[in-house]
Amino acid sequence: MEDKEKIKSQISKLEEKYKDSGQDLSSYLDGLLHQRYLTYWDYIHLDTLLSLQVPRTHFPDEEIFIMYHQITELYFKLILHEQKQLVDDKSNSLDFFIEKVRRVNSYYKVLISSFSVMIKGMEREQFLQYRMALLPASGFQSAQFRMIELYATPLENLVHVSERAQFSSESTIEELYEHIYWKKGATDKDTGEKTLTLKQFEYRYTPRLIRIAKQVENATIYHKYLSLPKEQREDKTLVASLKTLDVNANINWQLMHMGSAHRYLRKETGDIEATGGTNWKEYLPPSFQKIVFFPELYTEQELNNWGKQWVDHMLNPDKSRVE
Repeated sequence: MEDKEKIKSQISKLEEKYKDSGQDLSSYLDGLLHQRYLTYWDYIHLDTLLSLQVPRTHFPDEEIFIMYHQITELYFKLILHEQKQLVDDKSNSLDFFIEKVRRVNSYYKVLISSFSVMIKGMEREQFLQYRMALLPASGFQSAQFRMIELYATPLENLVHVSERAQFSSESTIEELYEHIYWKKGATDKDTGEKTLTLKQFEYRYTPRLIRIAKQVENATIYHKYLSLPKEQREDKTLVASLKTLDVNANINWQLMHMGSAHRYLRKETGDIEATGGTNWKEYLPPSFQKIVFFPELYTEQELNNWGKQWVDHMLNPDKSRVE
C-alpha cells in the first residue's frame, strides 16, 4: 500500500512537471517505453573520447603527450566549474566558499602530483624529435588556465610585476590586459616582436578573455573574499584554503613545468627553445612573475619572497616537495 501511494505521488509530480510542455504525461511515458537503456560508454561518449588522440608523428610517446594535455584541460574545466559557481553565488555562505575552494585544491593536487607523467613518462629523444612537428602550438596557448586566473583575482594582480606600479584603479580592462604577465613569455625581449604562438592565441581568445574580465570586474573570487564580514575573512580554514590555492596555482604548478623544461630542454651547450618559442626560463619561474591571487593574506616579506622555492627546487630537485 505504501509503495502504491509513493508511485501515485511520483506520477502526480511528473504530471505537474510536464503540464506546460504541450504534451501530456502519457506521451512522455510512451517515449520512455521506446527509449534504449543508457550505457556507460554512451553516457560518457567513450568511443569519441578515445578517438581524440591524433598524433602527428610515428613516435609512440607523442600519444602520451597528447593524452596528458587533454586530461589537464579536463581538470582545468573542473576548476572553472567550481570557480564560476563561487563567483555567481549570492548567499555569501562561508561553508559554500570553503567547499568550492577545497574542490579546486583537490583538482590542483591531482594535476601537480600527476605531472611526473610528463617529467619521467616520456623518452627525451622522442620528445625532442616529435615536438618539431607541433610548432607553433604550445601549452602556453591554454585559454582555460588564463580563465582560471581571471576568475580568481583582479586583472591588476596579473599585470607583469615590472609594470604594475604604472597602473591605477582608473586603468581600463583593455589597458591592464595588454600588459598581462604571460605575454612577455612569448615576446622577444630584444625586439619586442610577438611570437606566432602569441599572435595565434591573441587572435583566437582575446575577445573572449576581455569579455570574461569585464564580467568578473569587482566580482572575482578575491573580491568575494574581501566582501565577507571580518570574522569570516579571518576564518582559519578559509584563509588556509585560499593560501593553498595560491601556492598550487602560482608556485607548485609552475615548478612542475620547470622540472619538465629542465629535463627536456636543457643541454650542456645551451638551452633548447620551448615549443612555440616561449621563453620558459623567464616565463615559468614563479619568483620572476610574483603572481598572487590573494595578496591581502600575506605579509610584505612573504610577498617579496614569493616563489623563492623554485631556486631550491632547481638546486635540489630530488629533495623538493609540493603540497
